[in-house]
Parts: sequence; structure tokens; C-alpha cells
Amino acid sequence: MKKEPFFRMSKRESISLWKEALIYVISVFLALIVCAGVIYALVQMNPIDVYKAIFDGALGSKRRIWITVRDTLTLLCIGIGLAPAFKMRFWNIGAEGQILMGGVAAAALMINLGDTVPNVLLILLMLVAAIAAGMLWGLIPTVFKAYWNTNETLFTLMLNYVAMQVVTYCIIFWENPKGSNSVGIINQTTRAGWLPEMFGNDYFWNIVIVAALTIFMFVYLRYSKHGYEVAVVGESERTARYAGINVKKVMLSTMALSGAICGLAGFIIVSGSGHTISTSTADGRGFTAIIVAWLARFNSFAMVLIAFGIVFMEKGAIQIASQYGLNEEASDVLLGIILFFILGAEFFIRYKVERNGNKK
Repeated sequence: MKKEPFFRMSKRESISLWKEALIYVISVFLALIVCAGVIYALVQMNPIDVYKAIFDGALGSKRRIWITVRDTLTLLCIGIGLAPAFKMRFWNIGAEGQILMGGVAAAALMINLGDTVPNVLLILLMLVAAIAAGMLWGLIPTVFKAYWNTNETLFTLMLNYVAMQVVTYCIIFWENPKGSNSVGIINQTTRAGWLPEMFGNDYFWNIVIVAALTIFMFVYLRYSKHGYEVAVVGESERTARYAGINVKKVMLSTMALSGAICGLAGFIIVSGSGHTISTSTADGRGFTAIIVAWLARFNSFAMVLIAFGIVFMEKGAIQIASQYGLNEEASDVLLGIILFFILGAEFFIRYKVERNGNKK
């Protein structure tokens, strides 16, 4: 007699919001336990002290709180930019390049027009230039995909490296000081092109811009005609064509929007936080944002919590690596463990594991 498996797996038809939240909480808790175990195995420290270090690294002081907020806003902005593309099942792996192109366009205007135009006008020009550069970098692979059915994953990925070379080329002319192979802080004395401080907060305009984008993208994808077309194309291009939707047009407009927002993220980094440009300006956030968008199922409000959670754990991982004398790779390992558990939570949200009943 053939024995059935002790457990069986089946796809969930639906799951309540509180159960979904509980699964994520449990996954983060388990990740913390594993991270604490790894740290204890390496340096024999009390796991409770490890947890305190994680909290301290992210929220242990006013400065650290605002750094966590700043990085959360940047990651959230990129995730919002990727959401429409991934909802359409266009695998935009090129956010890093789109961020870099937006950043380099903004930096070029900061450097060349910083002493010649009023700051408000300069910031507006930088904003438009960054959006246009990101949009262009998003449209290049989309045109090839729409008309010649090229592989968008490879195309967008390769454009990341092209963007890095563009930035490297520009740095040769913008080196400050000469021979440093870096741009340094742009307009440090005049702050020309820097988003201005408001209410004593350096990141006030970052918050305003990203908050507006969060609301816009939620409404846009859920209630606009184009948002509906994006969803239909994502489900099935054949169905979309049958329904009279111009798939090429939707593809181009969606990636124009996605690239534009990623370019805007480059502007926020250059004008609103880092005030410089380098090949590491995107710092891998274009890839991390894919996880943010996917786990949130393209709901921009859910992305707020996920982006904060990832940045919180990232800062905590850096803190414990530094506090216990570990190298930089250790924090990457810990962050990888955390992301592994968060992604694992997605499995239990989509599928359920049940015990088979005893059969005679």
C-alpha cells in the first residue's frame, strides 16, 4: 500500500491581513534569532545585547533615526518606481542605471549652473533633468522589447554597467580635488542645488516628495485607466490585445513612468542627501527595491513598512558588525539572513502546509 506524505502543500485562495502580518513578524523574529546565533558563534556575545545593538544601530540616537528615515525614503522611492513595471511583468532590473543617470544629470547642473542661476530654478532644472534622464534610460530597453521582443532582463541589467561607465567618465572632468577620482561634496559652501532645510529638518523635502509619490502610485495603479491596463497586460498580453489594449503603448508609457521615478530617486540622493555622485550612488538599492515592491504586491503603502523594515535591519546589521569587531562582509551576511527569512515568509503567505489525515 502506497503511503501518502505526512504533510501536503496547497496554494492559498486568500489570507487575512492579520495572518499575513503575523507571518512577517514571525519571520523577522526567527531571522533575529538566527542572526543572534551567528554572532554568538563568532564572538560569544549575549543575544539580548545583539538585539539591543540592532535597535541602537537604527534608532539609537536622533541622528541615526534621521539616517534611517532618509534611507527608507530613498528605498521606498525606488520601489514605487519599480512597482508599475513589475506589475506589468516587465522585469526592470535596470533601476540602478536609471538612478545613476538621474543622479548624474542632476549633478551636472549643480556643478555647471550652481553659480549662475537662482537656487529654486536650479533645483527645478535638476528635477526635470533627472526625471528625463531616468525616463530615457528606462525607454531604451522598452523600445527594443516592444518592437523586437528582446530580453528586457538582460537589456536593463547591461544598461546598469553602461550608466556606471557614464558616471566614471563624468568624474574625470568633475574631480574635486584633482586626482582624487571622486567628485566630493558638490557646492558645499554655497549649497547651490541642495534641497533646502525646512523646519530645522534637512530631509523635509525628501519626505514631501516621497509621500506624494506614495499616494500618487497607490491611486494611479488602483483607480486610473492606465493602472487597469498595466494589470491586464501583466496578467496576459493576449487577453489585453483581445480587450483592445495597445500593449506596445502601455509598455512604453509604463516604463517611461518607472524610469522617471527611478531618475527622481537619483535626484533625491544627489540633491537631498548625499550631495555628490559616484558609481556607488545607487548602492545596490535598485535591486533591494525589487524585494520591496514584490513583497508589498505593488501596494505603495505596504512598501512603506517593508522599506523601513529592511533599512532598520540593515542599519542594525552594520551596527552589530561594527560593535563586535566584525568586518563589513559580516553585516552583509546578516542582512542576507534577514532577507532570506522575509522572502521565506512570502512562501507561507501564498501556500499552506497541512498534515495529511490518517487513511486506512
